Amino acid sequence: MKSITINKQEIAKFSKIATEWWNPEGKFKPLHKFNPIRIKYIKDNIIKNFKLSSTVKPLKKIDILDIGCGGGLLSEPMCRLGANVVGIDASQKNIDIAKFHAKKNRLKINYMCATPESLKIKKKFDVILNMEIVEHVEDVNFFLKKSSEFLKKNGLMFIATLNKTLKSYAFAIIGAEYVLGWLPIGTHDWDKFVKPEDLIKINKDNNLKLEKLDGMKFNLLTEQWSLSSDNSVNYITKFKKN
Repeated sequence: MKSITINKQEIAKFSKIATEWWNPEGKFKPLHKFNPIRIKYIKDNIIKNFKLSSTVKPLKKIDILDIGCGGGLLSEPMCRLGANVVGIDASQKNIDIAKFHAKKNRLKINYMCATPESLKIKKKFDVILNMEIVEHVEDVNFFLKKSSEFLKKNGLMFIATLNKTLKSYAFAIIGAEYVLGWLPIGTHDWDKFVKPEDLIKINKDNNLKLEKLDGMKFNLLTEQWSLSSDNSVNYITKFKKN
C-alpha cells in the first residue's frame, strides 16, 4: 500500500492556476457554477442528520474538515453558515490564496498545507468534505482510509466525483475540456474516475455506510446544476460512519 496520496502532476497542475480560484469567469468557472448545489446539498443533509434548526447560522458548533479545499470555495460558505472549518490542500499556492481571501473577508478558517496522511491534528470532525478530489489523488483507497480516521462516530463524509463511464468521458473530458473549453485540457484523467459501486466498497471497508447517492446534471440553457437520478457523469454521495 502506498504511504502517500499526493499525485505531484495533479498538484503542479492546480498550483499553476491557483490565482484563478476566486474569478467566477476564470478557469474555475465550472466550480463556481457547481457551488450552489453543493452548498445546499451539504447544508440540508447536515441539518437533517444532526437535527439542527434552520437559523441564519445553522451549522454552528459543527466541525468540518474540507479536504482538497483549493482556494476555499466550499470552506468559506461553510464558515459563513456557522461551522468551525479546517481546510487542507496539498498545494501551498492554493492554501496561500485561501488564507488571503478568508482574511480579506474576515472569516476565521484554519487552513493548512497537508494531506489526510500528513495532517498532524488529533481532533475528529462531525463532517468531512471530499469534493471533486478523489479523481485527482494517487491512491483512492488509502486516501479515503486516512480521511475516515478524522471522522467522528456517526459523522458524515460527503464525496462528489465523476463516474467511470463512456458518457463521463464524452461529457467531462471531450465536451468540457476540448469542445466547450470549460476546463483546461488535461484537467481530468478518465482512468482516475471512480464508479459508485467501487466507492461504496472502499468506504464500507472503512466503516462508512452509504446513506445517499444522487446524480447531478447541468442545464446548458440556464447554466445551473441540479440533482438527478442519472449518476452516469457527476454524482454526489453522503456516507455515515458506523
